[in-house]
Amino acid sequence: MKKLLSILLMALMVFGLAACGKKKVNVGIVLPTKDEPRWVQDETRFKEALKDTKYSVEILFSQGSPAKEKENVEALIAKGIDVLIICPQDGSAAGAAVEAAKKEGIKVIAYDRLITDTDAVDYYVTFDSIAVGEAQAQYLVDQAQGKGNPLYLYAGAASDNNAFLFFEGAWNVLQPKIADGTFVIKNSSEAVALQSKAELTRDEMAKIIGQVTTNWEFNEAKNKAEAHLTAASDADKGDVFILAPNDGTARAIADAFDADSAVKSYKITGQDAEKASIQYIIDGRQSMTVFKDVRTLVKDAINMAVAILEGKTPETTGSYENGKIAVKAKQTEVIVVKQDNVKSALIDSKYYEASDFTGLK
Repeated sequence: MKKLLSILLMALMVFGLAACGKKKVNVGIVLPTKDEPRWVQDETRFKEALKDTKYSVEILFSQGSPAKEKENVEALIAKGIDVLIICPQDGSAAGAAVEAAKKEGIKVIAYDRLITDTDAVDYYVTFDSIAVGEAQAQYLVDQAQGKGNPLYLYAGAASDNNAFLFFEGAWNVLQPKIADGTFVIKNSSEAVALQSKAELTRDEMAKIIGQVTTNWEFNEAKNKAEAHLTAASDADKGDVFILAPNDGTARAIADAFDADSAVKSYKITGQDAEKASIQYIIDGRQSMTVFKDVRTLVKDAINMAVAILEGKTPETTGSYENGKIAVKAKQTEVIVVKQDNVKSALIDSKYYEASDFTGLK
């Protein structure tokens, strides 16, 4: 009997040591891809922010694949996470992954992009995406003079709910100026057909986005812009105005328009304040970007996760309908960056170093 008790005691000690040696992950983070500077930047910011907490974290990338995204979530569930922060590759497809997390009692925070058509999302941390689109469009409106200015529209991926919000915001500002003849749409028959409507349904926006989507990809944006320029007459060029959804696509589209001899000048929008695009802005090759201070967004996400881990209710400032529920959200403000305020917005705030750029004034 003593021998049996001794064996049991030894087994329990071994099991206890093994359990102690297995490090629990408190917060799991899943980001879309390492192939875009934005998300590598976010990874760095998350690591910096988490230095000040006592909680452990693991960050995984889905490399543009909803299937890989689901695998990542399952791997993090297996590591015992309490909170999942996830920026979905596809807002709808991510539902299955977060539903698996919810079944295990894990709190889910949608990061930057909303997860749609599921009730398995607890919170959403985001920039005001409609305000982003409005800021982009307002820049174009402020730069336009007279009537008949050629307008080229581009959008993000139809699988990303943010693409619709950005476009909705842009349409809010552009449509009155399209209706009064300030702008003439040159690359979307669907947008032309709907140009008299001040408010578009999601299905109507989907028709336009389907024609002008870049899928957030540099090459697709460049190819689409080149195809539009090939189809356009010289009269459709001249001094043009371009709604580009983010910085990566803006640089691609700008390169295509810059290479067309019939384009005398172009004004083009962007978003994310990527280093490469800030250099483009300094050099006069991109007109503006919408700066979304990832440090603030990351801080909001981490504060929300820590509140959950400590049994508190996270701070929220609004909500977003995802097709199933109204998801409580924390919204972060955005800043328009142009050539004349690069230094004050990005260098003085220590977001970037002056040495990262050439020709900075």
